[in-house]
Amino acid sequence: MAIHLLFSYGTLRQPEVQCSIFGRELAGRGDEIIGYELGEVVITDAAVIEASGSAVHPVLRPADHETGIPGTVFTLDDDDLAAADAYEVDDYTRILVPLRSGVQAWVYVLAGQDGGTAAT
Repeated sequence: MAIHLLFSYGTLRQPEVQCSIFGRELAGRGDEIIGYELGEVVITDAAVIEASGSAVHPVLRPADHETGIPGTVFTLDDDDLAAADAYEVDDYTRILVPLRSGVQAWVYVLAGQDGGTAAT
């Protein structure tokens, strides 16, 4: 089974969301993504709203500045990554990006504006 790094800047950092999706809390470490800015998207999926406690979720959009967006890097296996994909609604797409630390990690960004290597 493969190991994947996933950068989260939003609801996947919430312990209650992690327990709902992965069946446990995840250990992670801080990092930053550069070249993006935070926006918001309104979620309509009832299960996602119930897990996160909100219909308004953060979303990353490409930006022309080097300001870092802080978040957490989690180490996931194939099953965990598939569960994260199932949680994220169609407003998001998963892409592979470099983080400030130099590691490459998957991250969910606004669909249609990824600017990176999209997941297949």
